[in-house]
Amino acid sequence: MKSLKQIWQTFAGTRVGQSLFRVGLPESNLGRMQAMVSSFLLHLHPAKVHRHSLQFSYTLGLGLISLYLFLILCITGVALMFFYVPSPERAYDNMKDLEFVVSAGMIARNMHRWSAHLMVLCVFLHLCRVFYTGGYKPPREFNWTVGVGLFVLTLGLSFTGYLLPWDQLAFWAITVGTNIAGYAPVVGKKIQFVLLGGNIVGESALLRFYVLHVILLPAVAVFLIALHLWRVRKDGGLSRPGEPDVLVQQSETGQLSTSKTYGLMELARGTSPAVGLKPEDELPAWPHLVFRELLLFLATMAVVMFMSVFWNAPLEGFATATHPPNPAKAPWYFLGLQELVAYSAFWGGVVVPALLLVALLALPYLDRKRAGVGVWFARERRVAVTIFTICVVAAVVLTVIGTCFRGPNWGWVWPWAASAVTSH
Repeated sequence: MKSLKQIWQTFAGTRVGQSLFRVGLPESNLGRMQAMVSSFLLHLHPAKVHRHSLQFSYTLGLGLISLYLFLILCITGVALMFFYVPSPERAYDNMKDLEFVVSAGMIARNMHRWSAHLMVLCVFLHLCRVFYTGGYKPPREFNWTVGVGLFVLTLGLSFTGYLLPWDQLAFWAITVGTNIAGYAPVVGKKIQFVLLGGNIVGESALLRFYVLHVILLPAVAVFLIALHLWRVRKDGGLSRPGEPDVLVQQSETGQLSTSKTYGLMELARGTSPAVGLKPEDELPAWPHLVFRELLLFLATMAVVMFMSVFWNAPLEGFATATHPPNPAKAPWYFLGLQELVAYSAFWGGVVVPALLLVALLALPYLDRKRAGVGVWFARERRVAVTIFTICVVAAVVLTVIGTCFRGPNWGWVWPWAASAVTSH
């Protein structure tokens, strides 16, 4: 009986096989790299990758997980569009149909919902990982700003999708969220009016959020993701420790050729990555990188499916403006802002988020020293790491407070006390 390898080689040798596959089953590292370049999908990868980039303890796979979650969202989103009408009269009924009428409709909705929440979390953690390993430093400054833009866009995608079920949870979460946007001076009320198509959450708001969620924002996201991945390639792959240090030592001892010395000079200025300067540390992307990507995709799908089977996406009663919940809360990723707004609408809703966004965008252009690149929590960057950690911890604490410790009229309540009152 023929093995799979023999069957593949037989098929690849036929006229049909030769027309489909330019390179047969690779038998050597050179063949593997040729297969990467010749494949429609695999050519998106580099032919070789650095050993350090393959370490899960360094990347945690957060960038790839975010990409996989986006793909899951696109597929499940298209499936849900076949059963959804963006109308206040029909949207809620469509959610009920997905739950009780459409085969596997609830699973599809659960996968979409939990993937959206996980993507917000993973993109945020990926941003933190890049910072803590110094991956924003030259020559990767621009890609960091693209990543910050993707994080903001991820929040926008999740926020616009939040309204579509048209239940009480969605209606009042969007009401609170758009009110926070309205606190911005001069343009705040205009932004709120553009989002809602009026002054209240109604039919115009639902239609606008639907268009933003399924057409405009995904199109921008696809472009930025493609740009982000392309810049990873062009900027020399992922950051790694000793990028400049080892190369400087080799240059001083005369171990580098003229072309590599020129490349080192470019690297020192942050305009060119160190490509091919230490080939012994590079491995073929096939199979070392591709197999890891496949395993991570399977793990991501397993987690999403597990959550989708055992936890249903929330669906409260039909949206109504006459019975507001107390308290009305924004989506969980904006609860930190809502907590700040409770103290000061201007400072919490405008100044603090604006300063944080500007600081993130300006960071790589202000902190240009390459010390500590590719190392978690490098000592050379202790001041920057400390400040960033304080901001992250503050954001997490405020989110937890807004989620668990705020009750009627935004008063302080202990979670166990609130549970006891609810049970009675």
